[in-house]
Amino acid sequence: MSNQARLAGIFTPNIVPLDSKGDINEPELRRYVDWLIERGVHGLYPNGSTGEFLRFTAEERCRIIEIMADQTAGRVPILAGAAEANVRETIKACENYYEYGCRAVAIVSPFYYKLTPAGVYAYFKEIADNTPIDVTLYNIPMFASPIDVPTVQRLAEECPKIVAIKDSSGDLPHMMRMIAAVRPLRPDFAFMTGWDAALMPMMLIGCDGGTNATSGVVPEITRKLFDLTQAGRLAEARDLQYRLLKLFDAMLYNSEFPEGFRAALALRGFQPGRGRQPQSESQLAAIDVLKRELQCLLAAEGYVNEPVGGCAIKEEVDSDEVARIVQNVVGELKRRGLA
Repeated sequence: MSNQARLAGIFTPNIVPLDSKGDINEPELRRYVDWLIERGVHGLYPNGSTGEFLRFTAEERCRIIEIMADQTAGRVPILAGAAEANVRETIKACENYYEYGCRAVAIVSPFYYKLTPAGVYAYFKEIADNTPIDVTLYNIPMFASPIDVPTVQRLAEECPKIVAIKDSSGDLPHMMRMIAAVRPLRPDFAFMTGWDAALMPMMLIGCDGGTNATSGVVPEITRKLFDLTQAGRLAEARDLQYRLLKLFDAMLYNSEFPEGFRAALALRGFQPGRGRQPQSESQLAAIDVLKRELQCLLAAEGYVNEPVGGCAIKEEVDSDEVARIVQNVVGELKRRGLA
């Protein structure tokens, strides 16, 4: 059991700004860190999926954490993505991020090779037995070996260094089963959702917060949604969750992840640069179309001006339609082959 406070709140999985050569834009990254902290996020989560960790070298991933830890200077905790290609390198990353003063690391279960639950358990047990820093399990079954409930429970019981799980499946019943199995045994164990479209309902069933990509673009909204839900102001929170859903869907589904988030961040006044994944002309054209939609959504929240020519007035979605969208969000994810 960790002697530190349980992880809680909104931890931002940040985009990494790149310069014209495709290298880490350190001044812009430092400015971005300050901006996020000033707008109330509870913590930072570099080297996650939104941060495109696989598109950087191990040395670059380490440098990203070093820059952000230096700029943060202890103002908020850092949950550092530490997933490397094998156990030895992952443990080395844990050691480095411990030295930088990070609060904990998040480690995705093994990817590429599909492992059984026994293999997933052995992988995390090896890390937990050899890490100096607290570990957050990262369950993202669309990309890596899933972490089932019995495995989470066993690791929580046997490994004091494993203090949390970040679940990006969007599966509400799965989260409920994990909480029911683990919380009575480990009250200090934290549950974080990585699925923005269900932040409010996830918190209502016991989650401690989220690692939500939208908080890297509209930290004001994501933090307010957390606060309203925690305060029990559910009607206001529900309205905000529906509004966040529109922006999340636009950024996630209308381009290849995380390019929609990168485009939206540019509208907030940053220079994220072009991502490292090469894109075709048709993809770049689609991003240009998406930028207008994102600008309209951000303008509706008062963060930017409307694009030239204004935004088309859309009919308000009635309550039945909104309920249908929320109920089917996980089904939509599966239909698109992401889960």
